[in-house]
Amino acid sequence: MSLAALVVDDSMLIRHTVCRFLEERGFAVDSASNGQEALQMLEQKLPDLIVTDMQMPEMSGGEFITALKSRPQTAAIPIIILTGRKSSRTKIDESLNSSIIYKDININEQLGSAVDAIFRDRTRATGAGS
Repeated sequence: MSLAALVVDDSMLIRHTVCRFLEERGFAVDSASNGQEALQMLEQKLPDLIVTDMQMPEMSGGEFITALKSRPQTAAIPIIILTGRKSSRTKIDESLNSSIIYKDININEQLGSAVDAIFRDRTRATGAGS
């Protein structure tokens, strides 16, 4: 059984980079260019992981995450947040239990660490592999 991921970013280049990375790690990947489109896709299929940009047209990443967390069927899906650059002004709510990836630092390395941590923690929590 393969894992599924949804990548949400208005940048086609970032979407392609993240999708390709996840596909190489065995994920079945869907993508959306904004939060509104992603919410519509989630009505049909729930992924095991969501990777989302914070700054997008139509619905920001923050609004998208708020919508995800308010719905019982999507509230527990792990989220990896993409943001423009690491700075002291980057404020992301710690209570979201999300990993943060900075686009101006090696995305593949950060994604690998975040995905490994999410699924290592999930395996421990479910007792799988024991």
